[in-house]
Amino acid sequence: MQKLGGYIYRNRKWVLIIWVAAICVLGFFALKLPSVLSGNGFEYKGEYNETRKLLEENFGQAKSSIILVFEKKQTVSDDNFRNFIEDTFEKLSDFGGAKQIITPFEREGMIKGRYAYGLLTFNKKAESLGNEIKQLNDLLENKPDLKVTMTGEPIIVQDLNVASQEDLAKAEMIGLPIALVVLILAFGGLVAASLPLVIGVVSILTTMGTVYFFSYSADLTIFILNIVPMIGLALSIDFALLFINRYKEEVETKSISEALEITVATAGRSIIFSGLCVFIGLSGLWFIKIDIFQNVALGGMTVVLISALCALTFLPAVLAVLGKNINKLSILKISNSQTSIWHKFAALVMKRPIIMATVALAILLVGLLPVKQMVLAIPGTDSLPAKYPSRLALEAFQDHFIDKQKRDEKKVTIVLQSHESMINKNNLKKVRKVINKLESDRLVYTVNSPFSATGIKDDDQLFQFLAHGDKTMTAPITDYFIKENQTRLEVYLRTGEHSAKARQWVSEWSEKDLGLKASIGGAIKFEQEIFTEIFQKAPYGLLLIVVSTFIILMTAFQSILIPIKAILMNVLSLGCTFGIVVWIFQQGHLGIAPVDIALILPVFVFTLVFGLSMDYEVFLISRIQEFYLSSGDNSQATIAGLTYTSKIITSAAAIMIVVTGAFAFTGVMPVKQLGVGIAIAIFIDATIVRMVLVPALMKLLGDWNWWFFGYKHKHRRENRKKPA
Repeated sequence: MQKLGGYIYRNRKWVLIIWVAAICVLGFFALKLPSVLSGNGFEYKGEYNETRKLLEENFGQAKSSIILVFEKKQTVSDDNFRNFIEDTFEKLSDFGGAKQIITPFEREGMIKGRYAYGLLTFNKKAESLGNEIKQLNDLLENKPDLKVTMTGEPIIVQDLNVASQEDLAKAEMIGLPIALVVLILAFGGLVAASLPLVIGVVSILTTMGTVYFFSYSADLTIFILNIVPMIGLALSIDFALLFINRYKEEVETKSISEALEITVATAGRSIIFSGLCVFIGLSGLWFIKIDIFQNVALGGMTVVLISALCALTFLPAVLAVLGKNINKLSILKISNSQTSIWHKFAALVMKRPIIMATVALAILLVGLLPVKQMVLAIPGTDSLPAKYPSRLALEAFQDHFIDKQKRDEKKVTIVLQSHESMINKNNLKKVRKVINKLESDRLVYTVNSPFSATGIKDDDQLFQFLAHGDKTMTAPITDYFIKENQTRLEVYLRTGEHSAKARQWVSEWSEKDLGLKASIGGAIKFEQEIFTEIFQKAPYGLLLIVVSTFIILMTAFQSILIPIKAILMNVLSLGCTFGIVVWIFQQGHLGIAPVDIALILPVFVFTLVFGLSMDYEVFLISRIQEFYLSSGDNSQATIAGLTYTSKIITSAAAIMIVVTGAFAFTGVMPVKQLGVGIAIAIFIDATIVRMVLVPALMKLLGDWNWWFFGYKHKHRRENRKKPA
């Protein structure tokens, strides 16, 4: 590492030229990234997808559809409303992108009072309808008292993309200026304070440009626009803060080249270990085979690598050029660390370790209590800010045209398959038995089937009707419910949205022998598969994170107890974080309307923060270890380590809290929850845990902190016996 510092100093101009070239090239592709993002990321190759394909290929179900919701004011007559609807569909006669266009006049119940709706179906996926949506926007026209609004999955997906970009811009407008203020308070000068922001922007820009190329081999979710900047800005500023702080210390008494070599060898080493912890934390997401988790792993791991590379190459090259000018444009005078408030605070913690540890643990345990009430849900339409017309239109459509008991979130679609035609006595008898089983289930509200559609309950009578009846009467029923050797059943359950009972019901019925091959689909099946995948695979990722973190910290500090303490305290602080998030969002405090917790939050916050919080552990313990190796006195080493790192850890945490917490003011609910969750976790970790609990336990455990199979402990005790 020391040689790397010397090499960068000697070749600083070439390093800067290479980085400037990379920024220009990758910056160009970073601007194109939003154009290749689509969907909410909840794609999973399971039974739900297989059933959906069966319905699309054999039953004519469209891959996606757009709903046109018409609305008139009370003062507008029904005739004018009708004329407005007719004129709208007349304009759509030139629109050739749809598979089918259904007007409100073609089916009963599509006009109710002040509202009406039409339907456009497509043979393309929702995320692929960008051009069609643009054409429709140009064709549709509102009048003063009459309006038509597009909604449905394709519009919601597009609006989420727009909202994500707006949220990113809003978060940056809030976070970056405040981060600059914190950096000025930390360094006292504009030159030193501006450098971490430059490193942050460079890291994000080059990462997003790199991620663009992943779109050729993977489907990238729109949430990557928020995740990469959220992680990258916080992490890269943290790295730069640590690096610059150490460089400023060294350059006061050493030459520029020597200062850089020592900084790369010390702070650079800490950056590598902390970056490795974050990288491994994010790699745990690879176990979960759902697009959004794979995307975050891909984007997050990339931004960690680039942030670390930027901090270890680009930043030293910039500092080599600046030299002692790093202290220019000073605004504030920084107090001497030995007499600062941090030294007094460190001494106080070490003086009363039992009281400090007890208070810290009590606070964490109280925050943990609401966790048991957490209700998880897959983000849906309510993720979109309420101001978007597409969300308002969808809510109006559901309120006026969809029976509350027959909404999509309550529907399970079952496709029964046989080796023979379904229109025979034996197969219809088997279908009737399946329906009887379903209808006898207390959770089932109703079952739509060929039997319910015809009003015939006897399978022999239904066979006679379908096989020998008037085709004009049987065709609509067979077209919808029967396709050669397959039959479709629609089961509506007596459950609320995101119901655990409904997911359990679907899981149990997927395992039952129904006498015919059964494929189950629908929104509930989709949720059940997502939940099952996460709950089954997440433990493997968490195990990888815990074991890898233990090995990394054990190797870095040559200690057994330090990594064990770090892991236990991380788990405790994260549990407290989840409890506070439940209290704020689910229980509806601090002006937030009650809402379920996004399913992604616990996994993302754990994997992200578990690694990010190791930054502070590595920063603090590395410095304590330096002093301990030179003095052999655990208590003095801990006080000195706290004195020299408390300010930098507090500043780094403040910046991370500001950057991630800025997303609390955004509109996309899962991103809002994620930003708040990470900000709270970092605050707890950098204050209660890192500044109080860690040093208190360091004091209580004494030299046992440094026990490493007997060797290191013995070596340090010998050091303590040597005269000063």
